[in-house]
Amino acid sequence: MGLTAIDLGFRGAASGVFLLIVLVALQRRVPNQNALLGMAMSAGGLFYAIVTAPFFPKASWWWTLPILSAMPAVFWLWARAAFDDDFVLRRWHGALWLAIVAFGFALSLGWPRWPTLAKGGGKVLAIVALVLALAAAVQTVKTWRVDLVMRRRRLRLAMLAINVAMIGLVAVAGFADIPVAAPGASGSLPTALSLFVVAMLAGLGLFSAPAAVAVDDATAAIASGEAGRQARVADRAAAGRVIVDPILLRRLDHLMTVERTYRQEGLAIGTLAARLDVPEHRLRQAINEGLGYRNFNAFLNRYRIEDAKLALSDVTQREVPVLTIAMDAGFQSIGPFNRAFKAETGVTPTEFRREALSRPGRADISELRREIG
Repeated sequence: MGLTAIDLGFRGAASGVFLLIVLVALQRRVPNQNALLGMAMSAGGLFYAIVTAPFFPKASWWWTLPILSAMPAVFWLWARAAFDDDFVLRRWHGALWLAIVAFGFALSLGWPRWPTLAKGGGKVLAIVALVLALAAAVQTVKTWRVDLVMRRRRLRLAMLAINVAMIGLVAVAGFADIPVAAPGASGSLPTALSLFVVAMLAGLGLFSAPAAVAVDDATAAIASGEAGRQARVADRAAAGRVIVDPILLRRLDHLMTVERTYRQEGLAIGTLAARLDVPEHRLRQAINEGLGYRNFNAFLNRYRIEDAKLALSDVTQREVPVLTIAMDAGFQSIGPFNRAFKAETGVTPTEFRREALSRPGRADISELRREIG
């Protein structure tokens, strides 16, 4: 009974934190997709903590297990939104979640009459859970290097490891005799402790917001080179406990706008830090907290897209293929270029070129490029 009491205590604490996260997200006036998925994750954690607790009636498993079986899909979507700043929630994502829930209900209701078929369906759900957990892990690893938010970089690996382990436990249960992905360690102390750690990490990520810096002032200081403005930016940064060296920002701006380092193929933040002769973590902080970028690719794309817009508006390059312009600007393929360009301008590169070249009284872009260079 002592271990059971500790188990229930951890579950109660985890449930309280999950509930608090949901309430805070609901208080936001305009919740974004990250907030909505965070609410779904927290609500799922609260639900899991309750229905897998000791003494929870097994007679309720017919409706609780199908919902639990769809939690890996929620976690996968949450990982995509949390670790990929370009992710957009689509309707088919919700359809996937509903399909898993519906399939789980079909297996649960069909268990008394077709136990063999339901058992096979449970293994299918287990495989789906493992695939989604693996996809979330791949997403986290793939975007880890370009992530500029230090707090998010520290939390993501711990959060992912614990969540993937828990989903793995749920998925493994699908290979047992239960028809859907049931809790692998129902009522166990390790499950309760894992839930508590996950809740604390989620709460830490939500409530420990980093100090803000005056991004506009920092950018203006770089562009103008005014010593007085740089001093004010440094004072504001120090007041906010964030110190971003304006000289480093000015050197970075010179590399981007004058030397056009962004055109280098496969440019990584480590390479750029070596060019500036500064530690990589300082450069991450400068780009994130000094310029307001959360992702290194988004920082590079700002310069690459401006470069491409100039080329697409140049009448002397009207016959140059869009792919060539994209490659010259630093993109490695046409797909990412088209997506980034449309996200920035609202139109495709071809549409932008057509509108720019048909605009009356347009400036001589080739002359402008020579002046900038």
